[in-house]
Amino acid sequence: MMLAAPATTLTAIVTLLAILISMAFVIQVGRARQRTRIDAPTMTGAPALENAVRVQANTVEQIVIFLPALWLAALYFQGWVVPIIGLVWCLGRILYAFSYGDHKARMPGFALTIFPTLILVILSAIGLFGAWTASAV
Repeated sequence: MMLAAPATTLTAIVTLLAILISMAFVIQVGRARQRTRIDAPTMTGAPALENAVRVQANTVEQIVIFLPALWLAALYFQGWVVPIIGLVWCLGRILYAFSYGDHKARMPGFALTIFPTLILVILSAIGLFGAWTASAV
């Protein structure tokens, strides 16, 4: 895999977008703290702060699985498919954040993050299995 290959570049762009989304959620927590005048380390006390903290925490939980799966899948599956799956994850995170206050409304955003992650994990496992069996011959 070349670092300048289009699939690698697209995967890197999706990675940067995921990082920027995560950073935006961190900033949202800071803004919610300013609006509610609730200083760290307090995590409760106002729904606006609690929602911002939960969105940010859930994103961290998701991104820890998503990014390695994205790059492992990209390693074994060149082309547009893996970066597009990653882009769906990014859009899902944004949708999840905007709809967080309503349990039913946030489910599509959650689904658009958990299913792409699962697909990337499956692609990674298929790629690793294929590489392992090819090298064992």
